[in-house]
Amino acid sequence: MSQSVRTKPEASGQALSEAYDTALLDLDGVVYAGGNAIAHAVESLAAARAGGMHLAYVTNNALRTPDAVAGHLTELGIPTGADDVITSAQAVARLISDQVPSGARVLVIGGDGLRVALRERGLQPVESADDDPVAVVQGYGGPELPWGRFAEACYAIARGVPWYASNTDLTIPGARGIAPGNGAAVEVVRIATGAEPQVAGKPLPPMHRETILRTGAERPLVVGDRLDTDIEGAFNGEVDSLLVLTGVTDGARLLAAPPRHRPTYVDADLCGLLTGQPEVTQAGDGFRCGGWTATAGTELELDGDGEALDGLRALCAAAWTAAGDGVCTLDPGKALARLGL
Repeated sequence: MSQSVRTKPEASGQALSEAYDTALLDLDGVVYAGGNAIAHAVESLAAARAGGMHLAYVTNNALRTPDAVAGHLTELGIPTGADDVITSAQAVARLISDQVPSGARVLVIGGDGLRVALRERGLQPVESADDDPVAVVQGYGGPELPWGRFAEACYAIARGVPWYASNTDLTIPGARGIAPGNGAAVEVVRIATGAEPQVAGKPLPPMHRETILRTGAERPLVVGDRLDTDIEGAFNGEVDSLLVLTGVTDGARLLAAPPRHRPTYVDADLCGLLTGQPEVTQAGDGFRCGGWTATAGTELELDGDGEALDGLRALCAAAWTAAGDGVCTLDPGKALARLGL
């Protein structure tokens, strides 16, 4: 995918699992939510794997180790090895190891995922700013992370110790709804110190580098639910992407996406890996997909009937074309209401 302005979702005559050699799958909001498998995820991934697609799980959540993530996926019915899991903890550990001596002490504000990743890179995790760390690393520590851990980070940063963050996702989806993510915790430390961390996770290059190094993907497809991490990460890495609507992104956010947040393909869930993608074509002053035609005037308008997703794809073309390289500000409410989205 080039970094030109995308004005409509792309079509694929092949099933995406055949057109790409590797799926780089986000986890929260794509494969599971709150620890439970999302509808159709287990069967769709099994079919994609049986057809020869390599499945890799790429997560900004730095809390759990690859072994723990792989074990959880296997329990859900998705056989997975630790080598199939790439975390932002691994990406930030590599980033730190490239800048500090082997064996250096690193203050950890987060969970076991960070500690294991640091040891893998030959670094020594420590727990206190008084342990003479040469770096501070912050990752998601779960809802029980004590407030005092943020204070330790602030003490070290105030002494001039460089600060790293696994990722800056403000939210994380769960079984009960949307909860604060590591980005919210990073903001606490940023406000208290005035410092800026080096960030490794999606959508930034260190995470893409880590993923390609570990998977060896040649024709990767990024699969995610977040525009500002998964889709922007694919854009930055100049690879194609599939947005699934099982997580934090709804139709209105998608229609308002600026170029770096516009996915190559859009589908309801991971069943989209097993099918081709319909063509969105010019139709007079608008765009047609399936039985729907969408146009942009003072607001987005939609005529026709058929699959709701086809209508959403047509609306994307109308909205993104109207916006060009900006953000569409047309009201999508009536058009989306027709689709039940």
